[in-house]
Amino acid sequence: MRFDILTILPDLLEGPFNVSIMKRAQERGLLEIHVHNIRDYSTSRNKNVDDYQYGGGAGMVMAIEPIATLIEKLKSERTYDEIIYMTPDGELLEQRHSNAWSLKENIMILCGHYKGVDERIREHYITKELSIGSYVLTGGELAAAVVVDSIGRLIPGVMNDETSALTDSFQDDLLSPPVYTRPPEFNGWKVPDILLSGDFAKIEQWREQQAIERTRIRRPDLYKRFSGEE
Repeated sequence: MRFDILTILPDLLEGPFNVSIMKRAQERGLLEIHVHNIRDYSTSRNKNVDDYQYGGGAGMVMAIEPIATLIEKLKSERTYDEIIYMTPDGELLEQRHSNAWSLKENIMILCGHYKGVDERIREHYITKELSIGSYVLTGGELAAAVVVDSIGRLIPGVMNDETSALTDSFQDDLLSPPVYTRPPEFNGWKVPDILLSGDFAKIEQWREQQAIERTRIRRPDLYKRFSGEE
């Protein structure tokens, strides 16, 4: 699977993809992550990528020309399943998005900055506008890294135990149940007896009950979806 990330601050994306699971996925040839500097496609003398907004107002706008040039170049080289724009006013990223995109081949991600990108980019190139939460960051790079990580870890072969991702929170609209490891008792705090019983059928039943109850208490919005109340 290939990701092409369009940014004005490529250095921000060096860290997240050069360690741990994402690094190993690239080394194994399961994942390609290409970061493109939008400034390289600016025709201005100072490589500017922003301009004043029409109509006045505070804040600059990402210019259309360098972004359009870069997008057109990439589109001429391959077909993209999705062109995502990271923006606070986009649709909230959910596990279902990552599940679906993990089956795709090529995804392009545009990182927003300033007051946003010229609206014509959104109208004519973007196929999905995405947010990772109801807050504003200084740019879309960290959000893009979140998206790549959430998708990349689901690609077959990326994780050592592929079944682990199937029991993550938000799969089937439930949070994960509580987990424990050794020792069985610490400071008088004991692991639930059921988990030490060896009865795997009852353990799975307990985990399901815990997941449902945890979701009901902590994420009533998800619980409504799970229970069919929405």
